Parts: sequence; C-alpha cells; structure tokens
Amino acid sequence: MSRTPGLILLLTLTAATAMAQVDRNRVERDFRVEKKSLGECGKFTLGGLESCGQTLVMGQPIHMAFGSLAPQNGTGFGLAFVEHKDFISEWRDGFNFDAVASLNGSWRAGGYIKAYKLAGKTPHEEFPGAKGSTHKTGPFFNTAPLFGFYSQSISLNRVDYFGLGPDSTPLDHTTYGFSENITGMDGVIPLSGSMAPAKLALVGELNGRFPSVRGGSESSIPSIGELFNEATAPGLTHQAAYFEPAAGIRINPALFKDHIRLNYLLQFQQFIAPGNSSYSFRRWNGDFSHEIPLRSILPKQVGAHYYGGRASLYAHNGPDDCTGSSSNMAPAKAAAAAAKADPARPCPIISTTEKLEGSITLRAFISESFAGRGSLVPFYFSPTIGGSDINGTAMLASYPDYRFRGPDLLLFRGTLEHSLGKLPVGLLFSADEGKIGVRRDDVSIDHLRHTFTAGATIHAGGLPVIYLLFAWGGKEGTHATANVSPSLLGGGSRPSLF
Repeated sequence: MSRTPGLILLLTLTAATAMAQVDRNRVERDFRVEKKSLGECGKFTLGGLESCGQTLVMGQPIHMAFGSLAPQNGTGFGLAFVEHKDFISEWRDGFNFDAVASLNGSWRAGGYIKAYKLAGKTPHEEFPGAKGSTHKTGPFFNTAPLFGFYSQSISLNRVDYFGLGPDSTPLDHTTYGFSENITGMDGVIPLSGSMAPAKLALVGELNGRFPSVRGGSESSIPSIGELFNEATAPGLTHQAAYFEPAAGIRINPALFKDHIRLNYLLQFQQFIAPGNSSYSFRRWNGDFSHEIPLRSILPKQVGAHYYGGRASLYAHNGPDDCTGSSSNMAPAKAAAAAAKADPARPCPIISTTEKLEGSITLRAFISESFAGRGSLVPFYFSPTIGGSDINGTAMLASYPDYRFRGPDLLLFRGTLEHSLGKLPVGLLFSADEGKIGVRRDDVSIDHLRHTFTAGATIHAGGLPVIYLLFAWGGKEGTHATANVSPSLLGGGSRPSLF
C-alpha cells in the first residue's frame, strides 16, 4: 500500500506548524522586498540581469531550488521557501521547505527546521590572519547546542543493483525504484567551550524511516526481481518501517596554528524494525578527516572563501539557506550586513576570489553493520562504493554508480583542491582505495580497489557547488560525472538515505 498520501499530509502539517511560528508581518515585508528586487529582471543591463539572477536563485523568502538527486536520476528543479523567527529567549528558528523534480520523474520534497541558542553572545568564527582576530584558531562548534527537525520524502525511479559483496559482476546489472520518508530530529551538543583545544561535541539522531522498493523501469536493463530474490537481495519482498536512534561524538580540533584541521566522528546507529525484527540491525561508523590548508590567508570579498572553508560553522542553516555564509564574519553579523545591503538576498554576493586558496584532505572511513541471529541487513540500507552512492558521495568514482554494495565498507581518500587564480573555479585531484564486504572479516587493507579523479569545481557566492570530474584507474573503464550540490554553499545537509 502506498504511503504517499500520508507522507504528503505529514509534510503539510510540518509546514503549517512551522509557519504558525513565523512572524506574519516580516514574511509579508520580505515578499514585498523580494518583489521589488525582481523588478531588476526588466532592466536589460548587465547589473540588472545579475541582480535578477541572484534573487531568483538565492532570494528570500522564495527562490528557485535545484540540485542533483541520487545518481542516474538527474537534476531536480523546483522552489524553496526560507524564513526564520527570533525569540526573546535568544533562540532562533530557521525554516526551509523545498520540492524538486527531475526529467526522469524522480522527486524530493521536505521541510527542515534549525533551532539554536546564541548562548548569551553571537556565535562567531575567527581565522588566523583576519583583521582584529584574537584567536589563533577558530572554533568549529559554538558553545550552544544546535537542533534540527525534518521530514523529507524522496522517490527515485532508478537505483542500480549488481548484487552483494566485492565479487559481484557487471553481468548482473539490474535496477529498482526506491522511495523513502525520513522524519526525525538531530542535535549537536558541545562538551567544551569554543576555545577548548579538543572541540568535543555529542551528536545524535532520532529518525523514523519508511522505505519502499519497486521494480525498475528501464527498458534496457533488467528489473531487480528478474535476477535476484530475497536470499540474494534481503528486503526485496518486504520493506519494514524503522525506528533509528543514533549517537556519537565529534572531535574538531585545529592543530599547529591551524595548519592541520581534524574532523573525527565516531557514531553508533540502531535500525529497529518493530513490525519485523528479522530486518533489525546495528551499525557503527568511524570517519577520520584531516585537512591541511595550503594557504592561511583570507579573500577580501564577501562570499569569496571557497576552499578549505569550515562548513560546520553554518550548520545552523537549512539546505536552502545561505544566510551569513561569509568567510570572515560571524553568521549573525554577516546576515545583518547582507540584509542591510539587500534584504531580498541575505547571502554572499557572487564574486571572484582575490587570493589563492587550497587544501589537502586525507580521509579514512569505515562502516560495519551487525545483524543478530536470524536477522538480515536490507540491501537498500547497505552502503555502496563505485561512482557515487545514493547520497551523491563519490567513492571509487571510475566504477559505475552503486557498483559494489554490502553492509561493511572501508575507504581511504586523498584529495587536493586549489582555486584557479581570481576565478570562482577550483582544480581537484583525488585518489581512492576501498572495498565492500559482506562479513566483518572482509574489511581489511588487502585487495583494495583504487581509482583516480581529476576535474574542476565551481563555487560562486551562495550558489550550489558544481563538480565536473573524470575518473579512471579501476578495472571497469572510466567514468565522467557532472554533479550539482543539493544544498546552497554554507547550507546544512539533508538526512542520509541509508
């Protein structure tokens, strides 16, 4: 039975509840200001067209929404609504609602709320070399907790499946359709002050997941049910609803006068299927990222800090909100400055870099799933490597999308990215080594597959990041990809689909 009507009702109720908290007078004012700003669209001048374009894609309260959905499902286009409400208690709530659809009939719609407290002062970020800076390193997390609430539904008409494990073959290439609603909340609670060296924080999630699998619709590729069954694709015949609590700890220190930035996450997840415990399982993730900035200098223009930036500072934004995404201002200060300049677009202006910046990032990631006796990990919740996964994260990019799938994953990645002169363009090179396993002892450092990736990234103000990449080095050919980030630069992330 389809859950679509119930999910649409849930999203509608979420939107109605959030809008009831937003100041009606401010919303009406913002609409008036945005309408006036859109008047620039009638001026056929370079400045008028530029102003019109920025309002269309970054304006508030309504702007165009676009971004890549999962691989093989195209780029979605639609509309987004962004607003916020400040409370006397110093809490601020930000509201995001968006809906996009792609040409292949896939779509995503969701509502996202961010709530955070200023902890008696404006949250801030100061970088070495910034004028007036008194900090040797800037904090990754503020001293106050951050909470997110969301309800997101997605429907994908094509997801590829080759079987489980590292020995699956391209001859078993099949497709399926996948839909999921994720409704829940997450939170970040700092355990140390903003100046503490370790930058410790507790992170947690509490989600309800409602997945659904259907047959593939590609005429040239077999549907999953033609080659696989419940034994070779666990969860194919029955999709359980899940209650998913998760907890972890994040460590974000900046060492050696900001010459090395660490981002460590240890997380434990429980996927509890109340209606059918045979599909319940647990998972732990270890993500260890090391960033080495190649330049410790700041661009002069607002919105020009593209590479090596600290996106976690702007985690208080929703995925459609780039408010305050200035590199050298506090979020509140940057938002006020942008709003004063143009209330319809409280985002960084689209500009070019004035100084070179770059970084080297070294990452190690491991994920292992555990199912009790008589229980299985559903194939649609198993991570994949090859091309990009269902969240759009590239891993072993020279292989086809979703190429290897299994409950256990090991990945090593090195990435070099650097801006190209004064253009909002960067050059990227990365090397990956990784493997998928179906048993815990499969995850070892022997027999790793590897690929290399090179290409360009395009960053401009608050616009989504565009990746144009070419990957090679695997045993199954090469792979070219063009991907548009599903979030505005500086915006918060969407919930993971697995």
